Amino acid sequence: MSESEKPSAYFIPLGGERYQATQAVSGAWDETEQHISSPLGLMVHTVEKAAASRRDDPLQLCRLSFDILGTVPVGEVHVDVEVLRPGRTIELVEARMSHRGRTIVILRAWALAEFATEAIQGSSLPGIPRRDDVPPWDATSVWPGGFIASLTSNRDHHEPGRARGWTSSSLRLVDGEEVSSFAKFCALLDVANGVAVRADPAEVAFPNVDLTASFFRIPQGEQVGYDTHVSFGPTGLGLTHSILHDAVGPVGSLTQQLTVRMS
Repeated sequence: MSESEKPSAYFIPLGGERYQATQAVSGAWDETEQHISSPLGLMVHTVEKAAASRRDDPLQLCRLSFDILGTVPVGEVHVDVEVLRPGRTIELVEARMSHRGRTIVILRAWALAEFATEAIQGSSLPGIPRRDDVPPWDATSVWPGGFIASLTSNRDHHEPGRARGWTSSSLRLVDGEEVSSFAKFCALLDVANGVAVRADPAEVAFPNVDLTASFFRIPQGEQVGYDTHVSFGPTGLGLTHSILHDAVGPVGSLTQQLTVRMS
């Protein structure tokens, strides 16, 4: 594919919260399927759009829990949003992504009102090296697919299952739509499972069946920093745990439950 043929966005809007995935979404485990990271960001974008359309004081999305029910081809998806628990200062929102009537991902998101807590803000979570101090990393040396190829990454790999690094993308999440920095940040969260590989993915499959991100501070900017540990148990279970960072410092945590299978 020539430079002129490469997609400039991950999704093309089709109207009515329907979106066409481009080849930039193609996955790392199977290039005919979507890498789930961009779809998760698309769901956050859709939740934010729905909130802006129904209230003048949108709340802060702070806990995102995605259940990944299956794989999805590089094709059209649809996102529905429903408020499960409405409120003036606290809401629980659910979004469902589907493909041809089959639900692919369910998101439940808590959204909370802003309050002035600058005087007591702080965190004991350690920082990670600035991006400029971390070596560039060609993630395509480990992972195939259009999505991974669309990223710019830096990584400090300590040992199998342990790494710190940064990732960003210059592509638009949705072509022709204004997308928040938070949604773009969330579109890179699932990358964490491939940053600190514990085993060669050509020999061991370890896809995640969920992703839960919790924030104590809304990230600034769109580059994502990961301080990641990957653990495998003796019976096919695995866990990826990351502290998430922006350029200022830690912003929250992320966990991904893995199904680990020898190829």
